Amino acid sequence: MMDDVENSTSLADTINNTLSPVSDFVASIIFYSVDVGGVSLPLVVVWLMLAGVVMTVSLRFINFRGFRHAVSMVFNPHDQHGADGEISHFQALSAALSGTIGLGNIASVPIAIVIGGPGAVFWMILAGFFGMATKFAECAMAVKYRKILPDGRSIGGPMYYIEAEFKRRGLKTIGKGAAIFFALMTIGGSASFFQINQSHAQFSNVTGISAPLTFATIMSALVAFVALGGIKRIGLMASRLVPFMAILYLGAAIIIIALNISALPDAFVTIFKSAFGLEAAGGGLVGALINGMRRATYSSEAGVGSAAIAHSAVKTNEPLTEGYVALLEPFIDTVVVCTITALVVILTGAYEPFMYQEDAVGIQITSNAFAETFAWFPAILLISSTLFAFTSVVSWVFYGAQAVGYLTNGSKQIDIIFKVVLCVLLCASAALSVSSILDFIDSMIFAMAIPNILVLYLMLPEIKRDVKAYELKHNI
Repeated sequence: MMDDVENSTSLADTINNTLSPVSDFVASIIFYSVDVGGVSLPLVVVWLMLAGVVMTVSLRFINFRGFRHAVSMVFNPHDQHGADGEISHFQALSAALSGTIGLGNIASVPIAIVIGGPGAVFWMILAGFFGMATKFAECAMAVKYRKILPDGRSIGGPMYYIEAEFKRRGLKTIGKGAAIFFALMTIGGSASFFQINQSHAQFSNVTGISAPLTFATIMSALVAFVALGGIKRIGLMASRLVPFMAILYLGAAIIIIALNISALPDAFVTIFKSAFGLEAAGGGLVGALINGMRRATYSSEAGVGSAAIAHSAVKTNEPLTEGYVALLEPFIDTVVVCTITALVVILTGAYEPFMYQEDAVGIQITSNAFAETFAWFPAILLISSTLFAFTSVVSWVFYGAQAVGYLTNGSKQIDIIFKVVLCVLLCASAALSVSSILDFIDSMIFAMAIPNILVLYLMLPEIKRDVKAYELKHNI
Protein backbone atom coordinates (compact mmCIF):
# COMPACT_ATOMS: atom_id res chain seq x y z
CA MET A 1 0.00 0.00 0.00
CA MET A 2 2.84 2.38 0.84
CA ASP A 3 4.49 1.66 -2.54
CA ASP A 4 1.20 2.47 -4.24
CA VAL A 5 1.06 5.88 -2.53
CA GLU A 6 4.73 6.63 -3.20
CA ASN A 7 4.54 5.67 -6.90
CA SER A 8 1.34 7.65 -7.36
CA THR A 9 2.84 10.69 -5.61
CA SER A 10 5.96 10.54 -7.77
CA LEU A 11 3.92 10.44 -10.98
CA ALA A 12 1.60 13.13 -9.64
CA ASP A 13 4.57 15.42 -8.85
CA THR A 14 5.76 15.09 -12.44
CA ILE A 15 2.31 15.96 -13.81
CA ASN A 16 1.85 18.80 -11.31
CA ASN A 17 5.18 20.29 -12.35
CA THR A 18 4.08 20.07 -15.98
CA LEU A 19 0.56 21.40 -15.50
CA SER A 20 1.47 24.42 -13.36
CA PRO A 21 3.49 26.44 -15.92
CA VAL A 22 1.00 25.61 -18.69
CA SER A 23 -2.04 26.63 -16.66
CA ASP A 24 -0.23 29.72 -15.33
CA PHE A 25 0.58 30.87 -18.86
CA VAL A 26 -2.91 30.28 -20.24
CA ALA A 27 -4.56 31.67 -17.11
CA SER A 28 -2.53 34.90 -17.38
CA ILE A 29 -4.21 35.47 -20.74
CA ILE A 30 -7.63 33.92 -20.27
CA PHE A 31 -8.24 35.19 -16.75
CA TYR A 32 -7.19 38.79 -17.36
CA SER A 33 -9.06 40.57 -14.62
CA VAL A 34 -10.25 43.95 -13.50
CA ASP A 35 -10.70 44.98 -9.89
CA VAL A 36 -14.36 45.38 -8.93
CA GLY A 37 -15.11 46.24 -5.34
CA GLY A 38 -11.82 44.77 -4.19
CA VAL A 39 -12.50 41.42 -5.94
CA SER A 40 -10.80 40.32 -9.13
CA LEU A 41 -13.30 39.88 -12.00
CA PRO A 42 -11.98 37.79 -14.94
CA LEU A 43 -13.23 39.30 -18.19
CA VAL A 44 -13.89 35.81 -19.55
CA VAL A 45 -16.68 35.51 -16.97
CA VAL A 46 -18.33 38.57 -18.52
CA TRP A 47 -17.70 37.06 -21.96
CA LEU A 48 -19.60 33.89 -21.09
CA MET A 49 -22.47 35.54 -19.27
CA LEU A 50 -22.95 38.14 -22.02
CA ALA A 51 -23.04 35.42 -24.68
CA GLY A 52 -25.85 33.65 -22.87
CA VAL A 53 -27.85 36.88 -22.57
CA VAL A 54 -27.30 37.82 -26.23
CA MET A 55 -28.27 34.35 -27.47
CA THR A 56 -31.34 34.28 -25.23
CA VAL A 57 -32.62 37.67 -26.45
CA SER A 58 -31.64 37.14 -30.10
CA LEU A 59 -33.37 33.75 -30.24
CA ARG A 60 -36.44 35.20 -28.49
CA PHE A 61 -36.02 33.31 -25.24
CA ILE A 62 -35.79 29.92 -26.87
CA ASN A 63 -34.89 28.70 -23.35
CA PHE A 64 -38.62 28.99 -22.60
CA ARG A 65 -40.21 28.66 -26.04
CA GLY A 66 -38.29 25.59 -27.08
CA PHE A 67 -38.43 23.66 -23.81
CA ARG A 68 -41.54 21.63 -24.56
CA HIS A 69 -40.35 20.80 -28.08
CA ALA A 70 -36.96 19.78 -26.66
CA VAL A 71 -38.59 17.27 -24.32
CA SER A 72 -40.68 15.86 -27.17
CA MET A 73 -37.54 15.42 -29.29
CA VAL A 74 -35.98 13.24 -26.59
CA PHE A 75 -38.99 11.04 -25.83
CA ASN A 76 -40.82 11.20 -29.17
CA PRO A 77 -38.16 11.92 -31.81
CA HIS A 78 -38.95 12.62 -35.44
CA ASP A 79 -38.36 9.82 -37.92
CA GLN A 80 -34.71 10.05 -39.01
CA HIS A 81 -34.69 7.13 -41.42
CA GLY A 82 -31.54 7.16 -43.56
CA ALA A 83 -30.00 10.09 -41.69
CA ASP A 84 -26.29 10.45 -41.09
CA GLY A 85 -24.99 10.00 -37.56
CA GLU A 86 -24.41 7.21 -35.10
CA ILE A 87 -26.57 7.71 -31.98
CA SER A 88 -30.13 8.71 -31.02
CA HIS A 89 -31.21 12.04 -29.51
CA PHE A 90 -31.54 10.43 -26.09
CA GLN A 91 -28.11 8.83 -26.34
CA ALA A 92 -26.57 12.13 -27.48
CA LEU A 93 -28.18 13.97 -24.58
CA SER A 94 -27.06 11.25 -22.16
CA ALA A 95 -23.51 11.27 -23.54
CA ALA A 96 -23.27 15.05 -23.23
CA LEU A 97 -24.87 15.01 -19.76
CA SER A 98 -22.42 12.32 -18.69
CA GLY A 99 -19.70 14.87 -19.36
CA THR A 100 -21.43 17.62 -17.39
CA ILE A 101 -23.41 15.86 -14.64
CA GLY A 102 -20.46 14.72 -12.62
CA LEU A 103 -18.31 15.83 -9.79
CA GLY A 104 -18.66 19.35 -11.11
CA ASN A 105 -22.12 19.14 -9.54
CA ILE A 106 -21.24 17.19 -6.41
CA ALA A 107 -17.81 18.63 -5.58
CA SER A 108 -17.65 22.04 -7.30
CA VAL A 109 -20.91 23.40 -5.90
CA PRO A 110 -19.77 23.32 -2.26
CA ILE A 111 -16.42 24.81 -3.33
CA ALA A 112 -18.27 27.73 -4.95
CA ILE A 113 -20.29 28.21 -1.74
CA VAL A 114 -17.20 28.03 0.47
CA ILE A 115 -15.22 30.55 -1.60
CA GLY A 116 -18.00 32.81 -2.90
CA GLY A 117 -20.65 32.38 -0.22
CA PRO A 118 -24.17 30.87 -0.62
CA GLY A 119 -24.98 33.63 -3.12
CA ALA A 120 -22.84 31.86 -5.69
CA VAL A 121 -25.78 29.47 -6.10
CA PHE A 122 -28.03 32.26 -7.41
CA TRP A 123 -25.54 33.25 -10.10
CA MET A 124 -24.96 29.60 -10.92
CA ILE A 125 -28.68 29.10 -11.60
CA LEU A 126 -28.91 32.31 -13.65
CA ALA A 127 -25.87 31.29 -15.70
CA GLY A 128 -27.46 27.90 -16.30
CA PHE A 129 -30.67 29.50 -17.59
CA PHE A 130 -28.88 31.79 -20.06
CA GLY A 131 -26.54 28.96 -20.97
CA MET A 132 -29.48 27.01 -22.40
CA ALA A 133 -29.59 29.37 -25.40
CA THR A 134 -25.83 29.22 -25.92
CA LYS A 135 -25.91 25.43 -25.80
CA PHE A 136 -28.74 25.44 -28.37
CA ALA A 137 -26.71 27.52 -30.81
CA GLU A 138 -23.41 25.67 -30.55
CA CYS A 139 -24.90 22.18 -30.77
CA ALA A 140 -27.13 23.00 -33.74
CA MET A 141 -24.16 24.43 -35.64
CA ALA A 142 -21.96 21.48 -34.69
CA VAL A 143 -24.41 19.08 -36.34
CA LYS A 144 -24.82 21.33 -39.37
CA TYR A 145 -21.07 21.53 -40.05
CA ARG A 146 -19.99 18.04 -38.99
CA LYS A 147 -18.20 15.62 -41.31
CA ILE A 148 -19.09 12.02 -42.07
CA LEU A 149 -15.98 9.90 -42.64
CA PRO A 150 -15.82 7.14 -45.31
CA ASP A 151 -16.16 4.44 -42.63
CA GLY A 152 -19.43 5.98 -41.41
CA ARG A 153 -18.00 7.65 -38.32
CA SER A 154 -19.19 11.19 -37.67
CA ILE A 155 -16.72 13.80 -36.50
CA GLY A 156 -17.69 17.28 -35.47
CA GLY A 157 -17.53 20.11 -33.00
CA PRO A 158 -16.89 23.86 -32.89
CA MET A 159 -13.54 23.50 -34.67
CA TYR A 160 -15.44 22.76 -37.89
CA TYR A 161 -17.86 25.67 -37.80
CA ILE A 162 -15.11 28.00 -36.57
CA GLU A 163 -13.02 27.17 -39.63
CA ALA A 164 -16.02 27.32 -41.99
CA GLU A 165 -17.27 30.72 -40.79
CA PHE A 166 -13.90 32.46 -41.08
CA LYS A 167 -13.31 30.85 -44.48
CA ARG A 168 -16.68 32.17 -45.68
CA ARG A 169 -15.52 35.66 -44.68
CA GLY A 170 -12.26 35.33 -46.61
CA LEU A 171 -10.16 34.72 -43.48
CA LYS A 172 -9.16 31.11 -44.07
CA THR A 173 -5.79 31.27 -42.25
CA ILE A 174 -7.25 32.96 -39.17
CA GLY A 175 -10.09 30.45 -39.11
CA LYS A 176 -7.72 27.52 -39.28
CA GLY A 177 -5.61 28.97 -36.49
CA ALA A 178 -8.65 29.61 -34.27
CA ALA A 179 -9.95 26.08 -34.89
CA ILE A 180 -6.56 24.56 -34.06
CA PHE A 181 -6.42 26.63 -30.87
CA PHE A 182 -9.85 25.35 -29.87
CA ALA A 183 -8.80 21.76 -30.59
CA LEU A 184 -5.61 22.08 -28.52
CA MET A 185 -7.50 23.52 -25.57
CA THR A 186 -10.03 20.69 -25.86
CA ILE A 187 -7.22 18.17 -25.70
CA GLY A 188 -5.93 19.89 -22.56
CA GLY A 189 -9.40 19.97 -21.02
CA SER A 190 -9.88 16.26 -21.73
CA ALA A 191 -7.40 15.46 -18.95
CA SER A 192 -10.21 14.95 -16.43
CA PHE A 193 -7.97 14.55 -13.38
CA PHE A 194 -10.49 16.29 -11.11
CA GLN A 195 -13.20 13.67 -11.57
CA ILE A 196 -11.03 10.71 -10.56
CA ASN A 197 -9.30 12.73 -7.84
CA GLN A 198 -12.55 13.59 -6.08
CA SER A 199 -14.07 10.12 -6.42
CA HIS A 200 -10.91 8.69 -4.84
CA ALA A 201 -11.23 11.24 -2.02
CA GLN A 202 -14.71 9.86 -1.28
CA PHE A 203 -13.43 6.28 -1.57
CA SER A 204 -10.66 7.00 0.94
CA ASN A 205 -13.07 8.87 3.23
CA VAL A 206 -15.58 5.99 3.33
CA THR A 207 -13.26 2.99 3.36
CA GLY A 208 -10.21 4.43 5.10
CA ILE A 209 -8.07 2.96 2.31
CA SER A 210 -5.65 5.24 0.51
CA ALA A 211 -4.57 3.51 -2.69
CA PRO A 212 -4.56 6.36 -5.22
CA LEU A 213 -2.59 4.66 -7.97
CA THR A 214 -4.61 1.43 -7.79
CA PHE A 215 -7.95 3.27 -7.68
CA ALA A 216 -7.07 5.58 -10.59
CA THR A 217 -5.59 2.75 -12.65
CA ILE A 218 -8.73 0.63 -12.36
CA MET A 219 -10.90 3.62 -13.22
CA SER A 220 -8.68 4.55 -16.19
CA ALA A 221 -8.73 0.97 -17.52
CA LEU A 222 -12.54 0.93 -17.48
CA VAL A 223 -12.61 4.35 -19.16
CA ALA A 224 -10.29 3.06 -21.89
CA PHE A 225 -12.54 0.05 -22.52
CA VAL A 226 -15.61 2.23 -23.11
CA ALA A 227 -13.85 5.10 -24.90
CA LEU A 228 -12.09 2.80 -27.35
CA GLY A 229 -15.51 1.54 -28.42
CA GLY A 230 -16.33 4.94 -29.91
CA ILE A 231 -19.41 7.11 -29.57
CA LYS A 232 -21.84 4.19 -30.04
CA ARG A 233 -20.50 2.40 -26.96
CA ILE A 234 -20.30 5.70 -25.06
CA GLY A 235 -23.89 6.58 -25.99
CA LEU A 236 -25.14 3.14 -24.97
CA MET A 237 -23.29 3.30 -21.64
CA ALA A 238 -24.45 6.84 -20.90
CA SER A 239 -28.10 6.19 -21.76
CA ARG A 240 -28.15 3.43 -19.15
CA LEU A 241 -26.01 4.91 -16.39
CA VAL A 242 -27.03 8.59 -16.43
CA PRO A 243 -30.73 8.04 -15.53
CA PHE A 244 -29.72 5.54 -12.81
CA MET A 245 -27.18 7.97 -11.34
CA ALA A 246 -29.62 10.85 -11.37
CA ILE A 247 -32.35 8.85 -9.59
CA LEU A 248 -29.90 7.53 -6.99
CA TYR A 249 -28.35 10.89 -6.15
CA LEU A 250 -31.30 13.23 -6.56
CA GLY A 251 -33.65 10.85 -4.76
CA ALA A 252 -31.59 11.00 -1.57
CA ALA A 253 -31.10 14.77 -1.91
CA ILE A 254 -34.83 15.43 -2.27
CA ILE A 255 -35.51 13.34 0.85
CA ILE A 256 -33.08 15.51 2.84
CA ILE A 257 -34.68 18.71 1.53
CA ALA A 258 -38.13 17.36 2.41
CA LEU A 259 -36.99 16.52 5.96
CA ASN A 260 -35.69 20.10 6.31
CA ILE A 261 -38.58 21.74 4.48
CA SER A 262 -39.27 24.20 7.31
CA ALA A 263 -35.78 25.66 6.90
CA LEU A 264 -36.06 25.96 3.10
CA PRO A 265 -37.35 29.59 3.05
CA ASP A 266 -34.42 30.68 5.21
CA ALA A 267 -32.02 28.90 2.86
CA PHE A 268 -33.37 30.86 -0.12
CA VAL A 269 -33.15 34.10 1.85
CA THR A 270 -29.51 33.32 2.67
CA ILE A 271 -28.75 32.64 -1.01
CA PHE A 272 -30.46 35.85 -2.16
CA LYS A 273 -28.85 38.09 0.47
CA SER A 274 -25.40 36.67 -0.24
CA ALA A 275 -25.90 36.95 -4.02
CA PHE A 276 -26.40 40.70 -3.84
CA GLY A 277 -23.69 41.46 -1.33
CA LEU A 278 -25.98 41.83 1.65
CA GLU A 279 -23.71 39.39 3.49
CA ALA A 280 -19.94 39.70 3.61
CA ALA A 281 -19.26 36.02 2.93
CA GLY A 282 -17.08 35.27 -0.08
CA GLY A 283 -16.47 38.86 -1.17
CA GLY A 284 -20.06 40.01 -1.45
CA LEU A 285 -21.85 40.33 -4.78
CA VAL A 286 -18.77 40.13 -7.02
CA GLY A 287 -17.28 37.20 -5.11
CA ALA A 288 -20.56 35.30 -5.37
CA LEU A 289 -21.00 36.15 -9.05
CA ILE A 290 -17.47 35.18 -10.07
CA ASN A 291 -17.44 31.89 -8.22
CA GLY A 292 -20.99 31.04 -9.26
CA MET A 293 -20.17 31.72 -12.91
CA ARG A 294 -16.91 29.78 -12.84
CA ARG A 295 -18.49 26.70 -11.32
CA ALA A 296 -21.60 26.98 -13.53
CA THR A 297 -19.36 26.98 -16.59
CA TYR A 298 -17.47 23.97 -15.30
CA SER A 299 -20.80 22.27 -14.62
CA SER A 300 -22.83 23.02 -17.77
CA GLU A 301 -19.97 23.96 -20.15
CA ALA A 302 -22.40 26.23 -22.04
CA GLY A 303 -20.39 28.41 -24.41
CA VAL A 304 -17.36 26.16 -24.12
CA GLY A 305 -18.38 23.99 -27.06
CA SER A 306 -17.46 20.64 -25.53
CA ALA A 307 -20.95 19.10 -25.54
CA ALA A 308 -21.35 20.14 -29.17
CA ILE A 309 -18.78 17.47 -29.97
CA ALA A 310 -20.99 14.72 -28.53
CA HIS A 311 -24.15 16.10 -30.12
CA SER A 312 -22.52 16.21 -33.55
CA ALA A 313 -22.74 12.40 -33.65
CA VAL A 314 -26.55 12.34 -33.45
CA LYS A 315 -28.54 10.62 -36.16
CA THR A 316 -30.62 13.39 -37.71
CA ASN A 317 -31.40 15.12 -41.01
CA GLU A 318 -32.18 18.41 -39.28
CA PRO A 319 -29.38 20.06 -37.26
CA LEU A 320 -31.82 22.25 -35.33
CA THR A 321 -33.39 19.20 -33.68
CA GLU A 322 -30.19 18.66 -31.72
CA GLY A 323 -30.09 22.32 -30.71
CA TYR A 324 -33.44 21.85 -28.98
CA VAL A 325 -32.32 18.64 -27.30
CA ALA A 326 -29.08 20.29 -26.13
CA LEU A 327 -30.78 23.21 -24.38
CA LEU A 328 -32.05 20.72 -21.80
CA GLU A 329 -28.50 20.11 -20.57
CA PRO A 330 -27.85 23.33 -18.60
CA PHE A 331 -31.35 23.07 -17.17
CA ILE A 332 -30.76 19.53 -15.90
CA ASP A 333 -27.17 19.75 -14.72
CA THR A 334 -27.06 23.34 -13.43
CA VAL A 335 -30.58 24.57 -12.71
CA VAL A 336 -31.72 21.22 -11.23
CA VAL A 337 -28.77 19.14 -10.03
CA CYS A 338 -26.51 21.97 -8.83
CA THR A 339 -29.40 23.72 -7.09
CA ILE A 340 -30.44 20.57 -5.24
CA THR A 341 -26.84 19.90 -4.18
CA ALA A 342 -26.50 23.48 -2.97
CA LEU A 343 -29.72 23.32 -0.96
CA VAL A 344 -28.59 20.15 0.81
CA VAL A 345 -25.22 21.74 1.65
CA ILE A 346 -26.83 24.99 2.88
CA LEU A 347 -29.74 23.40 4.76
CA THR A 348 -27.39 21.15 6.72
CA GLY A 349 -24.80 23.91 7.27
CA ALA A 350 -22.08 21.49 6.12
CA TYR A 351 -20.19 24.27 4.34
CA GLU A 352 -19.78 26.55 7.36
CA PRO A 353 -16.68 24.90 8.95
CA PHE A 354 -14.86 25.21 5.61
CA MET A 355 -15.62 28.86 4.79
CA TYR A 356 -12.78 30.67 2.98
CA GLN A 357 -10.67 27.50 2.73
CA GLU A 358 -9.61 27.44 -0.92
CA ASP A 359 -8.10 23.97 -0.50
CA ALA A 360 -11.36 22.49 0.85
CA VAL A 361 -12.31 19.10 -0.58
CA GLY A 362 -15.70 19.69 -2.18
CA ILE A 363 -16.94 16.13 -2.14
CA GLN A 364 -16.13 15.86 1.57
CA ILE A 365 -18.47 18.77 2.26
CA THR A 366 -21.26 17.17 0.20
CA SER A 367 -20.68 13.84 1.92
CA ASN A 368 -20.87 15.49 5.35
CA ALA A 369 -24.09 17.23 4.32
CA PHE A 370 -25.79 13.97 3.40
CA ALA A 371 -24.36 12.19 6.44
CA GLU A 372 -26.18 14.72 8.67
CA THR A 373 -29.40 12.90 7.76
CA PHE A 374 -28.23 9.47 6.61
CA ALA A 375 -25.19 8.15 8.43
CA TRP A 376 -24.85 5.51 5.75
CA PHE A 377 -25.12 7.88 2.79
CA PRO A 378 -21.37 8.43 2.28
CA ALA A 379 -21.30 4.86 0.95
CA ILE A 380 -24.11 5.67 -1.51
CA LEU A 381 -22.33 8.87 -2.48
CA LEU A 382 -19.21 6.81 -3.12
CA ILE A 383 -21.15 4.76 -5.69
CA SER A 384 -22.73 7.87 -7.22
CA SER A 385 -19.52 9.88 -7.34
CA THR A 386 -17.58 7.00 -8.86
CA LEU A 387 -20.20 6.52 -11.58
CA PHE A 388 -20.44 10.27 -12.18
CA ALA A 389 -16.66 10.49 -12.43
CA PHE A 390 -16.47 7.50 -14.74
CA THR A 391 -19.04 8.78 -17.24
CA SER A 392 -17.57 12.29 -17.20
CA VAL A 393 -14.06 11.06 -17.89
CA VAL A 394 -15.30 8.82 -20.72
CA SER A 395 -17.05 11.77 -22.39
CA TRP A 396 -14.03 14.04 -22.09
CA VAL A 397 -11.69 11.39 -23.47
CA PHE A 398 -14.02 11.27 -26.47
CA TYR A 399 -14.00 15.07 -26.77
CA GLY A 400 -10.21 15.11 -26.73
CA ALA A 401 -10.08 12.32 -29.31
CA GLN A 402 -12.43 14.23 -31.62
CA ALA A 403 -10.17 17.27 -31.33
CA VAL A 404 -7.22 15.06 -32.22
CA GLY A 405 -9.31 13.73 -35.11
CA TYR A 406 -9.72 17.26 -36.42
CA LEU A 407 -5.96 17.82 -36.32
CA THR A 408 -5.21 14.47 -38.00
CA ASN A 409 -8.07 14.26 -40.50
CA GLY A 410 -9.84 11.53 -38.56
CA SER A 411 -6.94 9.06 -38.32
CA LYS A 412 -8.27 5.97 -36.52
CA GLN A 413 -4.78 4.83 -35.44
CA ILE A 414 -3.93 8.16 -33.81
CA ASP A 415 -7.37 8.18 -32.18
CA ILE A 416 -6.56 4.90 -30.43
CA ILE A 417 -3.05 6.03 -29.42
CA PHE A 418 -4.39 9.27 -27.93
CA LYS A 419 -7.04 7.51 -25.86
CA VAL A 420 -4.54 4.98 -24.49
CA VAL A 421 -1.92 7.64 -23.61
CA LEU A 422 -4.51 9.87 -21.93
CA CYS A 423 -5.85 6.98 -19.86
CA VAL A 424 -2.30 6.17 -18.72
CA LEU A 425 -1.81 9.78 -17.57
CA LEU A 426 -5.13 9.67 -15.72
CA CYS A 427 -3.67 6.97 -13.47
CA ALA A 428 -2.02 9.76 -11.43
CA SER A 429 -5.30 11.66 -10.92
CA ALA A 430 -5.98 10.57 -7.35
CA ALA A 431 -2.73 12.01 -5.98
CA LEU A 432 -2.78 15.39 -7.73
CA SER A 433 -3.39 18.70 -5.96
CA VAL A 434 -7.04 19.76 -6.23
CA SER A 435 -6.11 23.44 -6.68
CA SER A 436 -3.65 22.70 -9.49
CA ILE A 437 -6.23 20.48 -11.21
CA LEU A 438 -8.96 23.15 -11.07
CA ASP A 439 -6.56 25.87 -12.25
CA PHE A 440 -5.49 23.78 -15.24
CA ILE A 441 -8.98 22.59 -16.22
CA ASP A 442 -10.49 26.06 -15.78
CA SER A 443 -7.76 27.53 -17.99
CA MET A 444 -8.36 25.01 -20.77
CA ILE A 445 -12.16 25.16 -20.63
CA PHE A 446 -12.42 28.94 -20.50
CA ALA A 447 -9.89 29.20 -23.32
CA MET A 448 -12.16 27.05 -25.50
CA ALA A 449 -14.93 29.60 -24.99
CA ILE A 450 -12.99 32.47 -26.60
CA PRO A 451 -13.07 31.38 -30.27
CA ASN A 452 -16.31 29.43 -29.84
CA ILE A 453 -18.41 32.35 -28.64
CA LEU A 454 -16.79 34.78 -31.07
CA VAL A 455 -17.87 32.63 -34.00
CA LEU A 456 -21.35 32.08 -32.55
CA TYR A 457 -21.77 35.86 -32.63
CA LEU A 458 -20.67 35.89 -36.28
CA MET A 459 -23.08 33.06 -37.10
CA LEU A 460 -26.03 34.54 -35.20
CA PRO A 461 -27.87 35.79 -38.35
CA GLU A 462 -27.57 32.27 -39.83
CA ILE A 463 -28.78 30.65 -36.60
CA LYS A 464 -31.78 32.99 -36.45
CA ARG A 465 -32.71 32.18 -40.07
CA ASP A 466 -32.43 28.45 -39.39
CA VAL A 467 -34.60 28.72 -36.28
CA LYS A 468 -37.27 30.71 -38.13
CA ALA A 469 -37.35 28.17 -40.99
CA TYR A 470 -37.49 25.23 -38.59
CA GLU A 471 -40.31 26.74 -36.53
CA LEU A 472 -42.37 27.47 -39.65
CA LYS A 473 -41.84 23.93 -40.92
CA HIS A 474 -42.81 22.27 -37.63
CA ASN A 475 -45.42 24.85 -36.60
CA ILE A 476 -43.73 25.67 -33.30
